[in-house]
Amino acid sequence: MTQPGADAVPRGLSTRAAALPPLLVAFGVTSAFDLISLLAGWHTGHLLAKPLLMPLLAGHVYARGGPRLLVAALLCGWGGDVFLLSGADAAFLLGMGCFAAGHVCYLVLFGRGRTHAGLGAAYGIALAGTVAALWPDLPAGLRIPVAGYSLLLTAMAYRSSGIGPVVGLGGALFLLSDTLIATGVADWPQPPRPDFWIMLTYLGAQTLLAQAYRERSRTTP
Repeated sequence: MTQPGADAVPRGLSTRAAALPPLLVAFGVTSAFDLISLLAGWHTGHLLAKPLLMPLLAGHVYARGGPRLLVAALLCGWGGDVFLLSGADAAFLLGMGCFAAGHVCYLVLFGRGRTHAGLGAAYGIALAGTVAALWPDLPAGLRIPVAGYSLLLTAMAYRSSGIGPVVGLGGALFLLSDTLIATGVADWPQPPRPDFWIMLTYLGAQTLLAQAYRERSRTTP
């Protein structure tokens, strides 16, 4: 006969935990399907897979009892993913706005963790150099939005390092992924299958940033 007490699990938490394996597996399978579709040049596969990715990852975080801000950040990423499936300038701006909202969620979630001043200086130099280099080649209507977004993204990447090395790497990968997008918008030379590299770094970034709930739980007394 089981005694109530320390081993008792609230029904809601048990239900959420039970959803974990299929969500995690589904996210991994959908990510692989999306990346393979991009490598194969099968755009329809990318259109089918991309809108599913962040809801699955957000569901995984929710199932593990992750903070609402983290779930919100991932769902903002979902909005950005959907808008960026369109090639229209208005959709690009809306997608960038969704990602910016996600970065605000991340910044609030990360708080004022301990960061390294040298890393902050490196991020600042990278931001200034990248924006200055891209500025002449960006469409006039996108220059200010891209510069403002880049500042917010760089701040998020820097603050993520205060949570731990895993989350910090996620922030750095997000910066790399969006820099690849910006070079494409500026019509710079691209590597073969640039969308593959953008999605690979983006998926790595969001997956690692989603580990913030683990790092924060380890540091919470």
